[in-house]
Amino acid sequence: MSDSQTVSAAVAKLYNTYPFPPEALLDEPPPGYNWRWNWLAAHNFCTGQKPQKQDIRILDAGCGTGVSTEYLVHLNPQASVVGIDLSTGALAVAKERCQRSGATRVEFHHLSLFDVEQLPGEFDLINCVGVLHHTSDPIRGIQALAKKLAPGGLMHIFVYGELGRWEIQLMQKAIALLQGDKKGDYRDGVKVGRQIFASLPENNRIVKYDKQRWSLENHKDENFADMYVHPQEIDYNIETLFELIDASGLEFIGFSNPSFWDLERLLGKAPELIERAKQLSDACGGQSQRQLYRLIELLDPEVTHYEFFLGRPPLIKADWTDDNALLAAIPELNPCIEGFPSQCFFNYDYQIVNLSVPEFEFMQKCDANSTVADILAGVQLGLDGVRTLLQQQLILSTPV
Repeated sequence: MSDSQTVSAAVAKLYNTYPFPPEALLDEPPPGYNWRWNWLAAHNFCTGQKPQKQDIRILDAGCGTGVSTEYLVHLNPQASVVGIDLSTGALAVAKERCQRSGATRVEFHHLSLFDVEQLPGEFDLINCVGVLHHTSDPIRGIQALAKKLAPGGLMHIFVYGELGRWEIQLMQKAIALLQGDKKGDYRDGVKVGRQIFASLPENNRIVKYDKQRWSLENHKDENFADMYVHPQEIDYNIETLFELIDASGLEFIGFSNPSFWDLERLLGKAPELIERAKQLSDACGGQSQRQLYRLIELLDPEVTHYEFFLGRPPLIKADWTDDNALLAAIPELNPCIEGFPSQCFFNYDYQIVNLSVPEFEFMQKCDANSTVADILAGVQLGLDGVRTLLQQQLILSTPV
């Protein structure tokens, strides 16, 4: 058995023992939304405009027990969805989950990322959350997925970050030491880990970190096992992350949690340092956004993960600086908002938004049929106000 097969077998054994994620099965669609799994909202985030089609193919690569798969089906009513995973136990739960909630436009396959070429055709959206860092060869994995991404398609990736998981790494190594020749017995690993946490002093750094960040979810053994006794984990920093991204051959579009990567929140009180940061150079002497990202994670080492979008060209991105183009566009509400119509509601990222009266009136008239010019004729809002709504991703627009 090759090293890759050995790792895959160990990972499959973990998730057969502890199917993950352990969320409850419901006899109705799951609550709320994750905008990263909504094709309209994700495409708008990446390109600034509504996609031209909605009858797309979606791949949930490493679907586990189907939590993400179920959302992908319900949030994209015209899409067909495929889920793949190494664990037969997790796949059984995923099938039941989707069947019970009425997520019928889905099929599941017992496949690893490395064998994804066995699936026919290409996909417009590939979701791969919490998977690549558990493979024996993440570069090979991301390259396999990239080959299945259609032109103009998007890939959403989530991998672990080393800086914010340092204490987790320590506990993983401690459990492995104490397990000895029982390493690979995941129930024993959970037992040992629970005993360690129960025995350590309350002011212990590892204990404090776990209570601060993870204890609410780690009361479930499935979560505890996934975090502390996983047989394979590769954690990243910005430098190694972009080595992975570059190897994919795809375009890096951006992090899907952009507020974290805003240097102003860290050095806003020192504008001269902000200016220095703008002068950061890469090895070739050019300005480097990557070095700015590296600076941010060094100053705020709570980075437990990276979540980002990649795309396969051609990706047509909207330019709403042209007044005539914006006036002719057809706006509609972002499907991932909650509490509207109201001047105060949750945006696509569950952050509270407070609208002015003109903004509220404009959004009320975004019916996916009227142009921006039509709506502005009856609302006291200027084009810059419309651009603000677009920048906040409260509305999507279709160019005409």
